[in-house]
Amino acid sequence: MANSKKENRRVVFKSTTGHTSSAELDALVLDVLGRVADKWTMCVLEVLDQNGVVRFTRVGELVGSISQRMLTKTLRQMEADGLVSRKVHPEVPPRVEYALTELGTSLCAAFCEVWQWAERHEPELRELRKKRESS
Repeated sequence: MANSKKENRRVVFKSTTGHTSSAELDALVLDVLGRVADKWTMCVLEVLDQNGVVRFTRVGELVGSISQRMLTKTLRQMEADGLVSRKVHPEVPPRVEYALTELGTSLCAAFCEVWQWAERHEPELRELRKKRESS
């Protein structure tokens, strides 16, 4: 007879040296991934990394095809997470500028690895996509 009690399972991360992570660190990593591993956050990270201090409208232009509402939501979340600093200049109309914090810059460097991985595997990924789309 099958065990009716559900087993609590979770992903257990291991370092490159084989050390098992703590439950607290695992939860933190999954929380961070859930909050920042979306295309808009990654695009804003890259735009700010490449351009330094940027005004709100210019961030939107450089990201491209992002609504003003989504850009506002993304920047607010990134600011709340400590990845972006926001400076409002007391002018009429107000001038608002965004820049990466040290934490945001280090996250951008980590995500850069994803682009490098994609670049190394581009032919294989394109071929797999082509097969998937034709079936």
